[in-house]
Amino acid sequence: MPRKETRMKVGFIGLGAMGSAMASNLLAAGHGVTVWNRSEAATEPLASLGAKVARTADRAVLGDAVCSMLANDQAVRAVFLDSGLLDAMDPGTVHVNHATISVALARELAEAHAARGLEYVAAPVFGRPDAAAAARLNIVAAGKAAAIDKVRPLLDAMGARVWPMGETPERANVVKIAGNFMLAAAIESMAEASALTRAHGVGAADFLEVMTSTLFASPAYQGYGKLIAEERYSPAGFAMPLGLKDVGLALSAGEATRVPMPFAGVLRDNFLDALAHGGEALDWSALALVAARRAGLDKREDV
Repeated sequence: MPRKETRMKVGFIGLGAMGSAMASNLLAAGHGVTVWNRSEAATEPLASLGAKVARTADRAVLGDAVCSMLANDQAVRAVFLDSGLLDAMDPGTVHVNHATISVALARELAEAHAARGLEYVAAPVFGRPDAAAAARLNIVAAGKAAAIDKVRPLLDAMGARVWPMGETPERANVVKIAGNFMLAAAIESMAEASALTRAHGVGAADFLEVMTSTLFASPAYQGYGKLIAEERYSPAGFAMPLGLKDVGLALSAGEATRVPMPFAGVLRDNFLDALAHGGEALDWSALALVAARRAGLDKREDV
């Protein structure tokens, strides 16, 4: 007999571009979804797809599980710890946290959930909003095996693959932090290299087509290389302040375990440079603008 699909009652908190797309895929898979967002307007498209709208966060955490996709440590702390929201959850409820947060906060959250008889799964994702909309995210999951098994139907509805990282939740977070550091490093390498070729008369599009079709023929280089070649930095799929935040998380995680990350320091300063020059709303691939500006390419008549 075919395996019966599990339909779950799930809350979803945090409805930015990523969260909204992920919640819509839970609805498409037939799960009962209750959504909450600090800005209520973000709930309207999901309500039209059949989601229930909770007026307060505590009404969104009464199901089998609650998923959250919030922007940073501060937002996660405010919603789940400072507000007392965990006390509104029934023992045994699984909280699946998709946010990219610090290792330190991941540990604190795991302890806070355990103290209340709640299950906690860290499940940060790799993928931009288009991948989220297509349910093609790669989900890195860590937590108790039984808890991950319980929410597996939810993870499968939102992602192309789930990558287990063990029972200690922060393991998933450090994988996500390290992965985003690698993405930022890839963007920076293409930014500097294409500035070099442009200074010698070879356009970024021509150079990056060669590289991303041969030596660097991988999704990260191809996707971000295309954005750089086309100078298509808006609308942002992953905004510049988030890049700065994630590089900061990498530096903090490295400092905590005495792991030097000298290039992360370079990236941090480049993100600050971009933000100081008005890049707040741009995609983090706009690090290419920093490299071009430093090379004076906008002032050279021969480029």
